[in-house]
Amino acid sequence: MAELHIFNPEHDIALAANLSNFTSPHAGRQLRADIGFLPAIWAKDGDVVLVDNVENAQRNFARVMHRQFEGFVDKHQLAKLNIDRVSPWGWDLALRSFLLRYGVEAVPSEEEIGVIRDLSHRKHAVELLRSLDFEGTIGDAWRADLLVEVRQALSDFVKIVVKAPWSSSGRGIRFVDNEMNDYQQRWIRNVIANQGSVVIEKYCNKVKDFGMEFESDGQGQVRYLGLSLFHTQNGAYVGNILASEDEKYEIISRYIPVDLLNQTRVKICEILGELYRNRYAGPLGVDMMIVRGNDDRNFLLNPCVEINLRRTMGHVALALSKQMPSGYVMRIDYTENTYKLKIKQT
Repeated sequence: MAELHIFNPEHDIALAANLSNFTSPHAGRQLRADIGFLPAIWAKDGDVVLVDNVENAQRNFARVMHRQFEGFVDKHQLAKLNIDRVSPWGWDLALRSFLLRYGVEAVPSEEEIGVIRDLSHRKHAVELLRSLDFEGTIGDAWRADLLVEVRQALSDFVKIVVKAPWSSSGRGIRFVDNEMNDYQQRWIRNVIANQGSVVIEKYCNKVKDFGMEFESDGQGQVRYLGLSLFHTQNGAYVGNILASEDEKYEIISRYIPVDLLNQTRVKICEILGELYRNRYAGPLGVDMMIVRGNDDRNFLLNPCVEINLRRTMGHVALALSKQMPSGYVMRIDYTENTYKLKIKQT
């Protein structure tokens, strides 16, 4: 019996589309083809990792990790394997349909994926944010079903962030300052028509991105795995710091008290444990940010910018941090029409 690992970075877009027959945009397909070896970083002996091209995966994994992994397989080998468990980046109808087509039966039902899709809706991030209203925190978000509600929020707050309920990093987010242009209005109307609503957030003056990574057992327990200190450009992921938990805590403690961080972590485990009980088992991450307060020396915590109900690059960084010394960063670069995972000294 084997566990099958899959890197399907197009998951968020597939979840939004909610189709069994779904074709990922080119960027998603290329990212999967170029760095599909990622799960081999944490795979156990006897596990297998699905990739587009076994030879390329072996070569790219060895380049990054300086060791070999013999468990890479392509889709044509799946039917010959005795797979009893599948651990993808994230579950969606398209992945379920693909695996069944190639002979893998250890997949969730359509109803179970429907539950995961509902739990991935940004309404749950809105609810979690409201439950993390501690001294030293900031952030306000709510759902809007009509364009006029977005206009009213813009009138009230001047600068807002509008998000699609389901979307991939950066793609489903619009920053609106002062007034909406025609393009922004069309985009909001289309999202409301296709996904039922949008989520509005008051704009925060971000100083630093970071997150917390977790694992749900589906039985009411959510386990904290570690901090993720990452960088973004134009809303898209760029890279992570590889360091010990103590080192990452020290970095965040320059801005906010450690007690606030711990209080937030405990409350997230409590709330999400109940939310996911009998509904979701697997990895997840909660994105957060440090926000500038009233002066340059005053910082606040936005404790829930996003909930990613899937594996994240933060999980990848945590796995790498266990296997190498501190003082490195993990980056995903796009050069010469190729995505490359690179690990460099800081």
